[in-house]
Amino acid sequence: MATTPAKRITVTIRPKAGLRDPEGNAILHALAALGWEDVENVHVGKTVTFDVGADTDDAARAEAEAMCRKILANPVIEDYEIVVGDTGS
Repeated sequence: MATTPAKRITVTIRPKAGLRDPEGNAILHALAALGWEDVENVHVGKTVTFDVGADTDDAARAEAEAMCRKILANPVIEDYEIVVGDTGS
């Protein structure tokens, strides 16, 4: 019995540009206080990594897109980027 190859999905989720990012602002101010005054536009996000059984990268990406729209991200206030790769196994 053949198994569907697994694809490694990495989803990076960040606040949309122009929206308030209190955590990013706190880090920006802390970095400046520690001497890194040339840092700008700090945004804090999250990364979700998982494996999904899919025959192609396109099929894996489609599944990840559906997951992002339904649960992983809030498309009203967040942008996300999906990277598909092999699991190496």
